[in-house]
Amino acid sequence: MTDDAKTTLPSDALILVLGATGKTGRRLVARLRDQGRAVRAASRSGETRFDWTDRATWAPALDGVSALYLVGPPTPEPIADFVDQATAAGVRRFVVLSGRGVEVFGDSFEPSMAEAERVVRAAGVDWTVIRPNNFSQNFDEDIFAGPLRAGRLALPVGDVPEPFIDAEDIADVAATLLTEDGHTGRTYELSGPRALSFADAVAELADAWGRPMRFEHITADAYVAELTADGVPADTARALADVLAWLADGHNAPPTTGVRDVLGREPRDFSVYAKSTAPRS
Repeated sequence: MTDDAKTTLPSDALILVLGATGKTGRRLVARLRDQGRAVRAASRSGETRFDWTDRATWAPALDGVSALYLVGPPTPEPIADFVDQATAAGVRRFVVLSGRGVEVFGDSFEPSMAEAERVVRAAGVDWTVIRPNNFSQNFDEDIFAGPLRAGRLALPVGDVPEPFIDAEDIADVAATLLTEDGHTGRTYELSGPRALSFADAVAELADAWGRPMRFEHITADAYVAELTADGVPADTARALADVLAWLADGHNAPPTTGVRDVLGREPRDFSVYAKSTAPRS
C-alpha cells in the first residue's frame, strides 16, 4: 500500500451506507462506527429509511453525506437519477458493490450491478468498484441456507471450484476504500484464498456444524423446477440458474488478490467461516 493510500477521509465526514441491514452493509456500519466514523445506516427497515422506489426518502438520506456505499436496487432504472442527486448533494466518493463477472453477464443477469458501475464511472467522482465472488454467508444467511437446513443443497454447478469470499472481508475492504485515498478509479475483484467445490464446501460445513448435509448436482431445468415449486417466480429462478450455469464453466474459479491488494493481508479461509457459524452447544 502506498503512502497516499493511507490518507484518510476527514474524520468528521458523513458516510452513507445503503443496504445497511444486509450481509455486507451491517458489517460495514459496525466497522466504521468502531473507527469513530460518522455513519448513516440506510435501508427500508434501518435507522434511516431509504427506499429505491420512494424518491422522497433519497434527499434525507443524502443530506450532508461525503462518501457513499452503493448497493444497487433490484432493477436498474433508478440508479442514474439517484447518482445525479447524490453528486448534486455533495457526495464525492462512491464505493460500489458489484459482482465478479458482471462485465460479462451483467446486462443479462445482474443489470443493476452493471448499471451502477457504468453510472458511477461516468459521474466525475472518486469511485471504486468491488466485485466479490459468492459470499460464504450465502450458506447460512441467504439462498443456500434453507436447503442446507433441510439437509440437501442441489445446484447446477457440477464440481467447479469457487473461492468463496467472507462478508467480513468485504466489509473490511469497503471500510478502507471509503476512508482512505489511493483507490480512485480502481476495480477490485474479491475472493477467498482457496477455491473449493460446492460439494467440498457443504462437506466442510457439515463437519463444522455437526449436521448431516449433502450436495447434489442437478440440471439447470431441474433447479428452476425446484425453485418455482417453492414459490420463486419463474424469471427469477431462470436468472439464478443461468448465473450458476455460467459459474459452472469456471469463469470465477481462480482466487484473486483483491483483498490482499487493499488490506495487505490474506482473506479469511472458508474453514474459518465454517467454524465461526457452527451452532454453539
